[in-house]
Amino acid sequence: MGQNEWEWPIATDFQKHHDRAALLRPIPYEMTAPVNDPLAVAHRGKALSVNISSGGMLILMDQAPAIEQVMKVYVPTPITAAETPTLAEVRWTRKLPFGQNSGVGPYFVGLKFMF
Repeated sequence: MGQNEWEWPIATDFQKHHDRAALLRPIPYEMTAPVNDPLAVAHRGKALSVNISSGGMLILMDQAPAIEQVMKVYVPTPITAAETPTLAEVRWTRKLPFGQNSGVGPYFVGLKFMF
């Protein structure tokens, strides 16, 4: 593990983050297949949500999706039997500096909801 793996930038401006709420739940997701590849299959899996806001959410995944990858995430609602599918774009990823060194997660993934 490299020395700088824990040295993440710290933002001192918390204005963008004031409306976040903790949300620790398993979140089903689907990676969308590229439009220009008709043979591609959408990947499905589960992630762990960390927090959510009106603009996006932070999730924990076992793989790092590509930046700008569009995903369908199933956001839980107050009614536990219902989940709302929402399109979200991957804005950033960050590997946690522990676990396996083989490129396998866990990864923090920042998602921006697409409206």
